[in-house]
Amino acid sequence: MQLVMEKTLRNIFRIVLPLVLGAAILWWMYRGFRWEEIEGALRGDMRWGWMLLSFPFGISAQAFRGLRWRQMLEPMDEHPRRCSCVNAIFLSYASSLVIPRIGELLRCGYLSRYEGTKMSRSVGTVVTERLVDIVLILAVSLLVVLWQVPLFVHFMNRTGMSVQSVLSGFSLMGYLVTALCLVLILAMVFYLLRRFRLLGRSRQVLADLRDGLLSVRHVRNKSLFAFYTLGIWVSYYLHFYLTFFCFSYTEHLSPMVALVAFIVGSFAVVVPTPNGAGSWHFAVKTVLMLYGVASTDGAMFVLIVHSIQTLLVGVLGVLGVLWMMGTTRKVS
Repeated sequence: MQLVMEKTLRNIFRIVLPLVLGAAILWWMYRGFRWEEIEGALRGDMRWGWMLLSFPFGISAQAFRGLRWRQMLEPMDEHPRRCSCVNAIFLSYASSLVIPRIGELLRCGYLSRYEGTKMSRSVGTVVTERLVDIVLILAVSLLVVLWQVPLFVHFMNRTGMSVQSVLSGFSLMGYLVTALCLVLILAMVFYLLRRFRLLGRSRQVLADLRDGLLSVRHVRNKSLFAFYTLGIWVSYYLHFYLTFFCFSYTEHLSPMVALVAFIVGSFAVVVPTPNGAGSWHFAVKTVLMLYGVASTDGAMFVLIVHSIQTLLVGVLGVLGVLWMMGTTRKVS
């Protein structure tokens, strides 16, 4: 009975803490915000055509991820249907809006149920694809930082600003939010490592995980794998960048500025909140402010863009559920 209670409390903690954390950061960011301005922005100031143009890239990013995942499963003699892999990604992202990171296990469970894919093998491929994405984003981040150093130096020399003066613009609460986000990232990494170690107690599970981790070495068409990987991140970037043209205060910003904000936002979503709520807002708004966007405009931008893009993820999840209801299990 005690074990059941402890497990129940842990599950409640996993659901409630991310929601509370995201809500707390959003409350801190938007305290005193004039909410009536949002209605005006949505009705008159915002260019909806650019937002709608960004939607196909949000969809293609998830579709490319599903196709790449299938390609990684093939070397282990797992051949799920393409539609099931893509649908599993739709469901994965939507479910993570409620419980962060639960989607990774849910998509593996979906393939296990409808395609007969071995759960531990698919988990291994998920870990591998995340490692591939991390390596790619770190490499791009390094190049962007090196590229932007002269720009930052020139900007600070012309404005008389310094790193110290920029940091002084942060309030005590801003520093606390940043520190809390970093602590939570470390805690999540520790938790995932602990879960991985527990899974590894079974020799067969460990062997399947190993096969999944090494699956990228045996991918048949490595050029296609590279294409899918680039397609995922180019789609994500365009899904974000095109929204800059929706607003007068961001339309003049260069693609490089969008790339800096995109990368910083990509790291921010590691914080375990639903779809990076709060942490993503804080990170992207801070970057926009560094490039001259007013604080209130930056807050408006991240709130509208994140809300609409999150709504798109939810809609795809609903379509995924409808698709799942009409899907029959694969016959071996």
